[in-house]
Amino acid sequence: MWLKRCTYLLLVLPPLFAWGCTGDEGPMGPAGPAGQDGVDGTDGTDGADGTDGVDGNVTCLSCHNTEAKRDISLQYARSQHALGEYVDYAGGRSSCARCHSGGGFVEYVETGDVNGNINVPEAIGCSHCHSVHTTFEESDYALRQIDPVPFIADPSVSADFASNSNLCANCHQSRRPEPNIDSPGETYTITSSHYGPHHGAQANVLAGFGFAEIPGSFAYPSTSLHLEEGATCVTCHMGEHTNGAGGHTWIPNVASCNACHTTSDFNYRNVQAETQTKLNTLRDLLVDAGVVEYHPDDDAYEPVVGTYPMLHAQAFFNWVGLSEDRSLGVHNPDYINALLTNSIEAMQADPLP
Repeated sequence: MWLKRCTYLLLVLPPLFAWGCTGDEGPMGPAGPAGQDGVDGTDGTDGADGTDGVDGNVTCLSCHNTEAKRDISLQYARSQHALGEYVDYAGGRSSCARCHSGGGFVEYVETGDVNGNINVPEAIGCSHCHSVHTTFEESDYALRQIDPVPFIADPSVSADFASNSNLCANCHQSRRPEPNIDSPGETYTITSSHYGPHHGAQANVLAGFGFAEIPGSFAYPSTSLHLEEGATCVTCHMGEHTNGAGGHTWIPNVASCNACHTTSDFNYRNVQAETQTKLNTLRDLLVDAGVVEYHPDDDAYEPVVGTYPMLHAQAFFNWVGLSEDRSLGVHNPDYINALLTNSIEAMQADPLP
């Protein structure tokens, strides 16, 4: 009996639930706006086949491969840049960091200045000279600055050392104008034992600009023969790496000279020997005049702080700048010869104050 009653309820309840959940149909809503008839489109035709793309290559691997990176690292380890000379002393000072610190150099190139001392200076390294590639072609070395370089001593004058070599000229140049430009007059006061162009004025020497062009028997050339012939920092200092020179050692290789000269050493036509003789002669004249003195402790000749005839100060500027150029005439033979010869003549004509 109980089972029959349950079965009866199951049969009756579904219609009751259905009837209880269904309401009367609501009124019809307003009609929507009539749509516009569309315009039939024109049947499209297949497009022309495109041309085949250029086959992919491994340009990046010309530099970014294990062997190349190893060789460049070994070459760099022999360079003065890797040595990081004076980094601890000058690399942290805001006025020196642009050239003596890798981070300072990057900040200078990117912003135009170094805005404060650097607490942890580091030597110039790969990422400081090289940035992010722009064209990603094989010749794109991503150097940070390859535009013509204004001279620090006179920013109104700039020099173009041919693209990649411009990077070097940012630092390898005189930081000061020659005495008669700096403070014209009959005398000049040397206020520091570090006075001079500042150790590495190679860009000025190569361009033939910025030294004291004292009148004399030799005329100053109007152009730089090496620059005119395409000899630049990179062509001479970064030729093929052989016998521990060239490449990223930046040590010049005689083989690079042989593209233009037949020579087995850098003393081509006795230029280096003659330049060294003239440097020694001018130095001794400056010592006799009291402008320079020898310091045995560090085996160096340094200027004596004091006031001197303008010609003496100019002769010193030329002597110390060309000594620290370290090419012994090679960078710009005619210009260097004129500077030294005319400085010697001026000192011999007026040896003492």
